[in-house]
Amino acid sequence: MVKDLLRGRRQEAGVRSQEEEGKYFSPVTSHQSPVTSHQSPVPSTQLPGAKTSMIPQHSITSDPSINISEISENACDKPEEACGVFGIYAPEQDVAKMAYFGLYALQHRGQESAGIATFNGHYVHQHKDMGLVSQVFNETILEELVGNIAVGHNRYSTTGSSRKVNAQPAVISTRLGHLALAHNGNLVNTIQLREELLQSNVHLLTTTDSEMIAYAIAEEVNAGADWLEGAIRALHRCQGAFSLVVGTPDGIMAARDPNGIRPLVIGTLDSDPVRYVLASETCGLDIIGAEYLRDVEPGELVWITEKGLTSHRWNQQPQRKLCIFEMIYFARPDSVMHHETLYSYRMRLGRRLAEESPIEADIVFGVPDSGIPAAIGFSQASGVAYGEGLIKNRYVGRTFIQPTQSMRETGIKMKLNPLKDVLYGKRVVIIDDSIVRGTTSRKLVKALREAGASEVHMRISSPPVTHPCFYGIDTDTQDQLIAAKMSVADIAKKLEVDTLAYLSWEGMLEATREDTNSFCSACFTGDYPVAIPEQVKRSKLMLEKATV
Repeated sequence: MVKDLLRGRRQEAGVRSQEEEGKYFSPVTSHQSPVTSHQSPVPSTQLPGAKTSMIPQHSITSDPSINISEISENACDKPEEACGVFGIYAPEQDVAKMAYFGLYALQHRGQESAGIATFNGHYVHQHKDMGLVSQVFNETILEELVGNIAVGHNRYSTTGSSRKVNAQPAVISTRLGHLALAHNGNLVNTIQLREELLQSNVHLLTTTDSEMIAYAIAEEVNAGADWLEGAIRALHRCQGAFSLVVGTPDGIMAARDPNGIRPLVIGTLDSDPVRYVLASETCGLDIIGAEYLRDVEPGELVWITEKGLTSHRWNQQPQRKLCIFEMIYFARPDSVMHHETLYSYRMRLGRRLAEESPIEADIVFGVPDSGIPAAIGFSQASGVAYGEGLIKNRYVGRTFIQPTQSMRETGIKMKLNPLKDVLYGKRVVIIDDSIVRGTTSRKLVKALREAGASEVHMRISSPPVTHPCFYGIDTDTQDQLIAAKMSVADIAKKLEVDTLAYLSWEGMLEATREDTNSFCSACFTGDYPVAIPEQVKRSKLMLEKATV
């Protein structure tokens, strides 16, 4: 039984020891006001004001969308990102438009930049820029992106690396033609890999680890390997989290790291011939009518060509360590992971939260949108009426993934508005999926009190986030995580809530109904499945403090 495997588990559901109470729950508190050119540049065509390019495949040229003046002299930004990737192999189809809609469905995974590269015969076409998918692309641009293979990418970054030059896909020239790479995740051996590439006289044009992976593949191909062998050799040089889609003139590849930390799925379009789709989440398949086939497995590379799909286990010791934060918050609720929608999982989190930390109240509601499923589950288990207490301006992006603290503070003022008629004189329970920095939560509580709520109780459908993520989610350094510095009781006081409770680590994992060892929960425990070099920890801390 799963519960027998969990350490420190009490036999009675939802019952905690006194020591556990202090870890996850705060009792009632008073609230106070308080690519380098080796040959002549090749001809390219470009729409007015656009960054679309057509590059003959067998030349070696710089990426025309890169403005070298935008790169700092030492290019020392920490390469870290969490994104959405999309790929499609569909001869005789409008692959650019399909990629557009796929990225549109994955917009929640990255709102800073977007890009698409397509392959047809002797040319690779690309367009990428800062902004949302709907801002970066239009019909004219998409018409220029012709081919039978497309690779797409949405991006968000950590502080200091939100630049046009870092937009993906990364397009690199090789002896076999160009490759276009889209990456979700973050490497932890970037310092070592960068040194290896620089020693090979590779001129890195961006500050991302994604470009390093692309150049590592190109280096292996230029040394004599074919596309498949070159990619496999390069993957063995990478450590950390990566879900990759790589387009080439001959086909498209997808690969995951040995732990499968970031998601990546395969879908099919039609049956004769079969056309394949790759996406970070199943919602990217649904939008274009593709049928989910399976996940790309940890340590697997799939190679899709005119001959079909072949699977290659490039790592013989894989283990499943899917990021639990994908399930709690990051992925869309209608996406399927572990054979069910994440909406269902998040509702179970809410039910378990009600069992562990009950409270008498008049209404419960979630912070839209990510807190809503858990709030419904909480209501079902507790009997507290579910309602809407906050209205969301849906034309504002997530506060969590904006790249600077000042933008986050501005964002919450624009994003949520309390319903005064619903809240006035009521004892309210507000459910959120997590508290990372506390910026949003404190402003929300203040707004609820100003709207007339008589009591504000906060429940969080995950444990306290106490450790930074080095695998591609922007949870900052440990000194910026509120739960790493303060007890639950102190956080409650800072947020000015009457009570605050987090879901237990055991409750979170039990709700998955899967092997509890098959998830990465390092942001809650500090137990990293891939060791983090001390130099990486220090460099991240130095960078973040220098750029805040």
